[in-house]
Amino acid sequence: MTLKTPLLKLLEKTYEPETIVDLQFARYDLSFKTDEDGRAILLFIGKRGPTGKIRGERFRRVRQADAHGRVIKDYWERKGEATP
Repeated sequence: MTLKTPLLKLLEKTYEPETIVDLQFARYDLSFKTDEDGRAILLFIGKRGPTGKIRGERFRRVRQADAHGRVIKDYWERKGEATP
């Protein structure tokens, strides 16, 4: 699975810093963790089980900036399955 534009737009928003955000997007349940600036950095996408954990896939955001704060790299990398 690759992340499509509508989902990427949702993940580009700024949320409350250092929290776990639970949302529903289309037919998927999402849980993602934010960093100290409120950007999504870890994403679980799939179906939420009875325990509340996502069964599906896990993605990690790769974001690198230079010394002046300009973004060099910013993409989502698939890290494997997310299972409870």
